Amino acid sequence: MPTTELIGYLAAFCTTLSFVPQAWLTFRTRDVSGISLGMYSVFTAGVALWLVYGLLAGAWPVVAANAVTVALALSILLMKLRYRAR
Repeated sequence: MPTTELIGYLAAFCTTLSFVPQAWLTFRTRDVSGISLGMYSVFTAGVALWLVYGLLAGAWPVVAANAVTVALALSILLMKLRYRAR
């Protein structure tokens, strides 16, 4: 595996892993009061676009990281829509 690809996978692992504590806390508590609907909407769209880019470019570290992150971000976004104060 080329060094650049190894660095890409390591970066993908770190950035995706950093997202897990927020997702876990939100799943566990269902507290979405501190989450910005606008920010998570734009963030999720951006991650989805990075995923598409990675697929089109054949950049597998980008695909791996963004596939997991888009699933987590979309889950949090959907919880924000479901559990927000009405």
